[in-house]
Amino acid sequence: MITQQLYLTWLRHRLRQFVSNTRRARMFQHDALMRKVARNAASDFGRDHHFASIRSVADFRRRVPILTYEDHHPYVSRVLRGDVTALFAPRTRVLMFAMTSGTTGDPKRLPITKELFREYRRGWLIWAAGVYGDHRHLMQMKTLQLTSDWQLSQTPCGAPCGQISGLAAMTRPQVTQRMFLPPPVAARIHDTAAKHYTSLRFALASRKIGIIITANPSTLVEIARRADHERESLVRDIHDGTLSCNIPSHVRDVLSRRIGRRDPKRARELDQLIESHGALVPKHAWPDLSVLAVWTGGSVGVFLPQLAELYGDAAVRDHGLSASEGRMSIPLADGTSAGVLDYYHHFFEFIPVEGYESTTPTVLEGHELEIGRDYYIVLTTSGGLYRYDIHDVVRCVGFEGQAPLVEFLNKGKSFSNLTGEKISEYQVIRAVEKGFRELRLSIDTFTLAPVMEQQPRYVLLVERQTHRGRADELGAQVHANLAQINEEYASKCASGRLLPLQVREVPVGTWIELRRQRTSRRGNFEEYKHPCLVGELGFVERFVARSADAAPRVPNVSQSQLSLDGVTQPSHHS
Repeated sequence: MITQQLYLTWLRHRLRQFVSNTRRARMFQHDALMRKVARNAASDFGRDHHFASIRSVADFRRRVPILTYEDHHPYVSRVLRGDVTALFAPRTRVLMFAMTSGTTGDPKRLPITKELFREYRRGWLIWAAGVYGDHRHLMQMKTLQLTSDWQLSQTPCGAPCGQISGLAAMTRPQVTQRMFLPPPVAARIHDTAAKHYTSLRFALASRKIGIIITANPSTLVEIARRADHERESLVRDIHDGTLSCNIPSHVRDVLSRRIGRRDPKRARELDQLIESHGALVPKHAWPDLSVLAVWTGGSVGVFLPQLAELYGDAAVRDHGLSASEGRMSIPLADGTSAGVLDYYHHFFEFIPVEGYESTTPTVLEGHELEIGRDYYIVLTTSGGLYRYDIHDVVRCVGFEGQAPLVEFLNKGKSFSNLTGEKISEYQVIRAVEKGFRELRLSIDTFTLAPVMEQQPRYVLLVERQTHRGRADELGAQVHANLAQINEEYASKCASGRLLPLQVREVPVGTWIELRRQRTSRRGNFEEYKHPCLVGELGFVERFVARSADAAPRVPNVSQSQLSLDGVTQPSHHS
């Protein structure tokens, strides 16, 4: 029987191979591309693009242009109806379709083939080898992981449609199954409040939570608030061996066998913590918590300052740049969003940001990148995506052998440009974080968006409690920081083409309601990326008008009927 320690030893060996093989990353990249081309040469897409004649990267580029999801959609639609030969070889097994939110409109559907899922799991295992190897005590601890359902709906051909993280949770290696809380069936709970309550019910019953894994740090903030808000019910459930939330009966039947017996001792311990600290806080409930595994790049980084207050001095380990389309990087150290390009599994190309709008842009392979420069990333996968422009902007920050170390900056569409200022979401996050820090305010969720008055200006939307009565100071500070970061913004403001930035309030609970509405049909609450920058004129007027009638009960359990059409929703980090 394989023990957990033997399994970790095997994982660490795989990680060492991955790092060693970076010296030949270019060769692995070419091999990955040629395997995908040869495998699907008989598909309709392959015939339409003459895959049979492709012998090199140059051939591939001549035959296949840079493509979007819309370009792939006619083929994907046929696979959704059961015709796998549109994109794949005959008898290719499609396990499910991933739902992922595009920048606008309905969610995309992405085929998850058996081969793509195998690659997805291999990438996660390399990442896990780094985390659990660097923090070896975690193998004796419990892992709290929040995932979403892989069976939210069905396609016309009857295939499941949902989130790939749920399928991965259902198929964990047997040797690791008991390390994870809650049981995988909890992903079948589609109501976010009930799912998070259930996860807390299982996790708070244990003192041995060592690592928490979820996509977005904002989820960690939300479940910490929910733990305190629902503390009486949670402690009572732990004392009585019950689960007091509304969940589907078929899920409850499975969970009831895993809840265990009454635990008055743990309930008393939690009561004592609440009495001592005046609240139920994760860092007190789980004193041995040592790792938070979440995205840290791009817009989600604004939530990181809150994590230390709620979760203590746990190390933060980024998942890497990943999306339903595929994993793109694998971080191998704590405290950084930079990761090694996942050169084993997908074929990657890069377009320099400054030449992206060109009709004939420069296209580079990973080994050709330059440190310090920014690129759009393009990927070819075993899921039927070829030269797919995912619209993610990354920065090369170094190399491991021939494999670049890349960090996510922002979605390519996360820009605003009214007068030539070309503000990026990345710049906005830096300016706002610095403004809060300079005023010694605790940063919270925000969105920057343009408005048109006598001249255009940008407004920073925050909930009422965020600026602590210092809205004017905060607006002036963020304005100054943005002008320092973006000289075009400074120039346009100095010439009067842009008015100075202002802060405007939205009701408490607005951001939670926005998140709930944006994810209610897609089941990806944990993977939601809040838009820190919206470049659309008219957005603020609609937003404020609709939020005026919102009436949330409490900040973390909103019941407002706010509808926010037109919010630019990033699809990455996905």
